[in-house]
Amino acid sequence: MTSHAEALGHHEHHGPPAAHQSSRVDPRVLGMFLFIASEAMIFGSFFAAYFFVRVVNPDAPGTWPPEPFHFPVFVAGVNTIILVTSSFTMHWALQSIKRGQRTAFLAGMVLTFLMGLAFLLTQVIEYLHVGFNTGDGAFASVFFGLTGLHGAHVAVGLSLLGMVIIRGFRGHYSPEHHHGVELPGIYWHFVDVMWIVVYATVYLI
Repeated sequence: MTSHAEALGHHEHHGPPAAHQSSRVDPRVLGMFLFIASEAMIFGSFFAAYFFVRVVNPDAPGTWPPEPFHFPVFVAGVNTIILVTSSFTMHWALQSIKRGQRTAFLAGMVLTFLMGLAFLLTQVIEYLHVGFNTGDGAFASVFFGLTGLHGAHVAVGLSLLGMVIIRGFRGHYSPEHHHGVELPGIYWHFVDVMWIVVYATVYLI
């Protein structure tokens, strides 16, 4: 009788049931994907404003940007190459820590950080020499708004990469525990892909 009561007590569960977890997607990765989806919606609203301004542009219908302004397409193109390359070094860093190659992991992270920083500094220099500011019309407002929104995401990504680098030099990651690298990596890939969309939309179309 006692053993039966003990068995029942052993199987009793107090409080809410355990959260259901998918066997295919880690909850932390799923959370990052959901966060990225919300960020994509924010970019979507800025793109909607951008296209609205282009369609109803009263200054010079059919021309973008309005004369006599010009976007620095070449500089932005070089910046695009830098940022896309940083996605490859980020992937290299993640795969390296999964294989236990700490030196390659740290090298990949540092290279990714430096390229992201170069991108951000180049964008700041572009703003200083672009030849117009936010008061020069709606086109300027949406230009700075959309590219500035992306620049803010790059800055957040650099903060995450910096923390990964600091923890990496302290030996905090291993092949068994690498989610602290994978999650910022997913975010960084999102930032890179979003810039390709911004570059194609703003500078090329």
